This record gives sequence, C-alpha cells and structure tokens, in this order.
Amino acid sequence: MSETNYADFEARPSGDRTVMHILYGLHTFAWASGGMLAVIALIANYIKRADETDPVYASHHNYMIATFWWTVLWLVVAAPLWLLLFLPGAGAYTVIGLWYLYRCLRGWLRFTDGKPML
Repeated sequence: MSETNYADFEARPSGDRTVMHILYGLHTFAWASGGMLAVIALIANYIKRADETDPVYASHHNYMIATFWWTVLWLVVAAPLWLLLFLPGAGAYTVIGLWYLYRCLRGWLRFTDGKPML
C-alpha cells in the first residue's frame, strides 16, 4: 500500500481558514444581534462558495447556508404558536434556537478537524 504524499496537495492560505472560522462565529453568535450577523454571514457564504474549489470548504459553506434557511423555515412555521399563548411560541423558538446552535457548533468542530460536512 502506498503512502499519501501530502506535498502534492496545495496548501490553503491561512486566511481562508480564518474566514471560515469568522463565518462560523457570526452564525453561532447571531442570536446576540437578532439574526443580523447570520444574514451577513449568509451573504459571505454565498460569495465565498461561488469561488470555492476545495470540497471540504464548499461542504461547510453549503452546510451553513442550509442551516440558515432551515432555521428561517422553522421560525416561520412556528410563528403562529405565538398567537396561542406565550409559552408555546417561546418553547418552539427555544428549541429552534438550540437546534441552530447545535448545527453551528457541530459544523465548526468538524471544520476545525478538517472534515467535510456530510
């Protein structure tokens, strides 16, 4: 069995890794800005994904984009619960927020390990 020659692979500039960490950070702490940080990160994800050739980086951009849009969908679906009483709406939004946080942290940890999102 032959060994992989890692010198054959083009090294990613450290700036690319930094941008990904910043994007994950913006998504993760979006709650502090009422979601505006997530919108900014989403726009950057779309811009960076268009030029991406590395499948690991592309998978993380796709993951963050999908996480954002699924969260928006679930927030819209759960919005009528606020009309019933405070508790059902707050409970649904809390669950959605925790799910969003889980997805952000899971992706960020996988990126730190150099693994693509599946």
